Amino acid sequence: MPLFLALVLATGCSSDDDEASDSAQAAASGETGPQGFKLRAEPQELPEVPFTDGDGNPMTFAHFEGQVVVLNVWATWCPPCREEMPTLDRLQAELGSSEFKVVTLSIDQAGVSVVDDFFADIDVQHLTIYIDETGQAARKLDAFGVPTTLLLDREGRELGRLVGEADWHTRAMVEFFREIVERTK
Repeated sequence: MPLFLALVLATGCSSDDDEASDSAQAAASGETGPQGFKLRAEPQELPEVPFTDGDGNPMTFAHFEGQVVVLNVWATWCPPCREEMPTLDRLQAELGSSEFKVVTLSIDQAGVSVVDDFFADIDVQHLTIYIDETGQAARKLDAFGVPTTLLLDREGRELGRLVGEADWHTRAMVEFFREIVERTK
């Protein structure tokens, strides 16, 4: 079992009060968005993170250049991840455009079929399947617990993150992301 997966399992998938959450948010300063979303003082470059779409096509964050991206690192076996997925689907339905995209990146080692089955079970209509079966994406992004959600600017740099479950389709969250889209034009 990869070390990352062992750490995630040991922390119980959500890391609201663990050291990983503190270290992941240590660089954040100043502004805090809804539900504790921490914004960085300056955008941070991210490492190259390869993953695939639901059809097996190779992807990187460069595929979303020009869009503000809500990047949710998750897994089907994580109860908080499963709980928040419908709100991410509704967020994409409301704000998804050429300027904004919700990218849900599964780290399920069992492959696309478990994600596809889960999306069908909860009737996801507006999200695309993205997967990293190796778990390397979570390690490279310092996502030591799932769910971890990063906010990326139009150049693929991290603007901030939230570790743990959230309701992504509240009025406050929608307005927060609208403001970020406008601010980054």
